[in-house]
Amino acid sequence: MIEEIKYNDILLAIIIRNDFHCDGVKFFTPDESSQQLAFMSHPKGKKIQPHLHNKCERTIHSTKEVLFIKSGKIHVDFYSNNQEYLESRDLYAGDVILLSEGGHGFEFLEDAQMFEVKQGPYLGDMDKVRF
Repeated sequence: MIEEIKYNDILLAIIIRNDFHCDGVKFFTPDESSQQLAFMSHPKGKKIQPHLHNKCERTIHSTKEVLFIKSGKIHVDFYSNNQEYLESRDLYAGDVILLSEGGHGFEFLEDAQMFEVKQGPYLGDMDKVRF
């Protein structure tokens, strides 16, 4: 239900399958990660106190992406920071993936829809290296 893809102790990705479930709150990322990802399951009637998030400066060294697969089937290839192919996984409707380090490429095995969430601002051609 949760799979970590690692290379040389570097976390490349976390895959959370559609059938994952737990009660309460489960963070998949450590506190120091620049992208936080959590699952929340609360009972009817639960209230979360209204709140604001404080403005604070954060330093981002690399872009992390979270993809929410809405429909279809997507093949993901994982690469080292040296652009070496490492391994692959398939993602299905309802799966979530955090892409943390290294490189990645996609092949759409079926028509697919997904949401992408990542840090901004987007820097165009300066934002990524294609290989």
